[in-house]
Amino acid sequence: MSQDLEHVKCLIIGSGPAGYTAAVYASRADLKPVLYTGMLAGGQLTQTTEVENYPGYPEGIMGPEMMENFRKQAERLGADIRYGYVSSVDFSTMPHKVVIDEVKTILADTVIISTGASAKWLGLDSEQKYSGFGVSACAVCDGFFFRGQDVAIVGAGDTAAEEATYLAKMCRKVTMIVRRDEFRASKAMMHRVLHTPNIEILYNTETKEIVGDGQSVTGVIVVNNITNQETTLDVTGFFVAIGHKPNTDIFKGWIHMDETGYILTKPDSTQTNIEGVFCCGDAQDHIYRQAVTAAGSGCMAAIEAERYLAAKEHIVTA
Repeated sequence: MSQDLEHVKCLIIGSGPAGYTAAVYASRADLKPVLYTGMLAGGQLTQTTEVENYPGYPEGIMGPEMMENFRKQAERLGADIRYGYVSSVDFSTMPHKVVIDEVKTILADTVIISTGASAKWLGLDSEQKYSGFGVSACAVCDGFFFRGQDVAIVGAGDTAAEEATYLAKMCRKVTMIVRRDEFRASKAMMHRVLHTPNIEILYNTETKEIVGDGQSVTGVIVVNNITNQETTLDVTGFFVAIGHKPNTDIFKGWIHMDETGYILTKPDSTQTNIEGVFCCGDAQDHIYRQAVTAAGSGCMAAIEAERYLAAKEHIVTA
């Protein structure tokens, strides 16, 4: 490995609302933060279209433009934003060692993890083709655009059940596509779904193809696992609710996580089990997963990092 070393007060790993907000607050606290964007600069919002539920944008804003604004604000306040990914970490000593792109080692007095989570997809080409144009992995984010329309949602867990009932409040009809002959959701969530009149459940059913007119979704072809019979559902929206995978593999063995890989933080805090390492955004939030909550936790992480450094009297000037 190269001896390319750099010492920083505050290293932020990952961009998106959490990382960029942490960079804004850390910059204002004179921590001179260095942020590495990861493979997807700007995070999940760069893969969405219009964002209407973030405060301060009365006319809405496109996801990529919003993330560009976040980045510009952080840079204007002094954040050093770089393209690169973390290839390994060593949290056994202070300062913490973080290797970037397998060649550069950062020695960081504090580390803010904001690597986010990625939606799990079915793996269909048509799914990616119409992503943002009728295909979504977030009903709370995009359900508003399908008011009065017919939509389908795939999934059988609590998230799918919750999003189906959310969509049912605004959509004319919601069809749930369930691969097995039963739900994996809790009894309480199942009860809500089964007692929502405009939700129809297709058991033993899988999605074969999403169809559209080249611009947006017009339907979805499903197949019954038992009879092999194909059916085309006339829907304008297709929601995938089969879970998310937090982008935290690089921290396994160092940071405490739950069984699915979400980083565990102390109550009412972004502090992890490692001193001086904080986590914010979707890497530790499997409940809300919204841009505004991610930004809020990014603010928390930066404030906690600043207070941690202030309490230590051996702050090293970067």
